[in-house]
Amino acid sequence: MSVSLYYSAHRTTPLTEAESASVAHVVAAHTASFPYDDEENLYLYDRRTAGSHEIVAGATKMPRDPGRLMPVIAHVLDSVTELRRAMPDAEWRVHMDDLDVPWDEAEGYALPGMRDADLIAELAAVHDGEVAAE
Repeated sequence: MSVSLYYSAHRTTPLTEAESASVAHVVAAHTASFPYDDEENLYLYDRRTAGSHEIVAGATKMPRDPGRLMPVIAHVLDSVTELRRAMPDAEWRVHMDDLDVPWDEAEGYALPGMRDADLIAELAAVHDGEVAAE
């Protein structure tokens, strides 16, 4: 079973040229700095439906490797935080399947423990133990 992080922004006005450039910059910068070549990164859908107020939307499938989960979550949520700050007047929804990811004005989008080095190491050790047992 896979888990995905979904993100979308809605408003009545379309993206401006400057906002579109900001989106492209965020995507390029975060893609270049993504730590894993073999995992999904920030992915924005290339769709614009006439009459839709959705200006940005995308999803990222989370890794099955528990040791990679928190770094990927942190990286993608940092990307979405930067996108939201580039379009602050949009209505944003960020969720991992049925769990809404809260917005904090100072921190942005974050989940508890996503930057906890001890938790990340513990998850990696669990995965390494599972791989060794195979």
